[in-house]
Amino acid sequence: MHYGLHFVFPVVLALVLFPLAWQAAYLMMVATMLIDLDHLLAKPIFDPLRCSVGFHPLHSFYAIPVYALLLLLPTAQPVAVGLLFHLFTDTVDCVWNFSHCHACYLNSRLYALHHWMRKLLRRSPPE
Repeated sequence: MHYGLHFVFPVVLALVLFPLAWQAAYLMMVATMLIDLDHLLAKPIFDPLRCSVGFHPLHSFYAIPVYALLLLLPTAQPVAVGLLFHLFTDTVDCVWNFSHCHACYLNSRLYALHHWMRKLLRRSPPE
């Protein structure tokens, strides 16, 4: 499912969002897989229970707004869509893993963000 979302669904996005240049848009979206090079900075490099969103530098909560701002540049839109969809796909993977490993969720940066936002909005986290 994970790799299908990374490689197959961008064809749909390219056809729908960039119909006149869908092939080029698709290749740009697939090229955004290069952000996974930041996994090489982690120790261990691969941990099947680690959520990459919020952990790796190019998957950070600071990078996401930058990727969203790229949507404002028409020539960068396919790249922006690819990067944001890549992070969406990784988030789906995280949620899938969390459904089997509650401790993984509690140790993730997504949990920390969720807890911080609830605190910011003065809503107590669920028990």
